[in-house]
Amino acid sequence: MPHLDTLLLKERLASLAGRFDVDVLAECDSTSSELLRRAAAGAPSGSVVLAERQWAGRGRRGRSWAAQPADSLTFSLLWRLPAGCQPGGLSLVVGLAVLEALRSLGAAGLALKWPNDLLLVRADGFAKLAGVLIELSSDRRGMLACIGIGLNLRAPEGDFAFPVAGLQEALSSLPARHILLAEMLRILAGRLDAFTSAGFAPLRADWMRHHAWQDRPVSLLADGVIEESGYCRGVDADGALLLETAAGLRRILAGDVSLRAS
Repeated sequence: MPHLDTLLLKERLASLAGRFDVDVLAECDSTSSELLRRAAAGAPSGSVVLAERQWAGRGRRGRSWAAQPADSLTFSLLWRLPAGCQPGGLSLVVGLAVLEALRSLGAAGLALKWPNDLLLVRADGFAKLAGVLIELSSDRRGMLACIGIGLNLRAPEGDFAFPVAGLQEALSSLPARHILLAEMLRILAGRLDAFTSAGFAPLRADWMRHHAWQDRPVSLLADGVIEESGYCRGVDADGALLLETAAGLRRILAGDVSLRAS
């Protein structure tokens, strides 16, 4: 797959009136690491770093992974949250925006998994298509969110605890990566504006419409060990998971836990 065409990307982003400043790197350790370094040096909200290749991308709980341009689209976006804006539900909003962008390009069979995964619905179950990792920092003006997004264009090889998929399975043909990125940023702009203005609550219903495991039996895992089982009742207005157990309804905040279908 050819390198991302930055000129065509700028044309696609022209309607957003300069809200994003995209820097495409040949390679780096991690787009989020690079963006956080730039944030410390004063990079503005809307800065985007995309790497054609990264060798130390970060996932949840400190997992690292490598990405190649032919197989994935990996980038990080810096977004400023004003003072008083709570970050609860932000990863859900980002996942929703990615899903909506892919659907607008013709992808079908997509679903969301709390707190930060986009899934592809297969005949034999769900497979992970994309992931979101958000890292927060603060200064006197408010909070900065470094939003890392990794989208599989083709399913990676290897052994994974959860099945993985590639976007090529959801489309008749893969769009050029500048088209993918531009559409994701376009939808992210609107969804992040809404979140910044009013939080997650007004967006909850949209997220719930795509919830993969609504009312299904699930297990809550910590460090790979089942901590509790119950029925997934969706999320509340703050983006917390609602798990119905024998002892009652539990409210689970995003953290070092994960869900598996029981």
